[in-house]
Amino acid sequence: MERKLSIVIPVFNEEESLPVLYQEVEKSIQETIASGLISAYEILFISDGCTDGSIDAVKKLIAQDSNVHLIVFRKNFGKAAALQAGFRHSTGDIVITMDADLQDDPKEIPRFIEKIDEGYDLVSGWKYNRLDPLEKRLPSKLFNKVTSTLSGVKLHDFNCGLKAYRRKVVKSIEVYGEMHRYIPILAKEAGFRRIGEKVVCHRARKYGSSKFGMERMVKGYLDLITVSFLSHFGRSPMYFFGGLGTLMFLLGGCS
Repeated sequence: MERKLSIVIPVFNEEESLPVLYQEVEKSIQETIASGLISAYEILFISDGCTDGSIDAVKKLIAQDSNVHLIVFRKNFGKAAALQAGFRHSTGDIVITMDADLQDDPKEIPRFIEKIDEGYDLVSGWKYNRLDPLEKRLPSKLFNKVTSTLSGVKLHDFNCGLKAYRRKVVKSIEVYGEMHRYIPILAKEAGFRRIGEKVVCHRARKYGSSKFGMERMVKGYLDLITVSFLSHFGRSPMYFFGGLGTLMFLLGGCS
């Protein structure tokens, strides 16, 4: 089967993890090629304003593997911007995203491709047995419940970085702010209704420290309000604003 895979990996100060991650990803990709699921691949690392040795670590990988590529941000713009850059530059028929901290298991790569081949446009990972500390698990569980209820997208884990997409999905959406959490919702609003999930192995962080914080959670909820507003009222402004809202919506669309 002539089919190319793109692996998109946002990176923010994960110098120690990168050599190990590459070895695991490369091994899984070669097994995936051997099984006939793909015939070519690329690995895109996006340095999101790294201040450690992550860029040099990726450059060493590039020197030994022409399938590895690096995009460098001059400052930290956030995970959403990094994913958007990866989506924009990806050339694969299937795109898989994963985090750089080794908590996502590259062994899942062929299983996600098989799930896409079942007919899904997007497959999201579900960290069923999550190994993060309690203070991170509880807010995340609440967030996922609220997001699923408001959006109508029935997923258990919107935050999981391990996802697979058909090429047409990543080329049809725009990810910004903290919207990386809501990619399945953005995909649904873009017309892609075949959204599934897969239970994945979640591994404890081995190097570095988590980038999670209350500020990110607050921003996430604010973006959820934005997504929910656009989803519910963007198509039917009369419902929310009445005639004046419809007029403003039409004028705004013409500006």
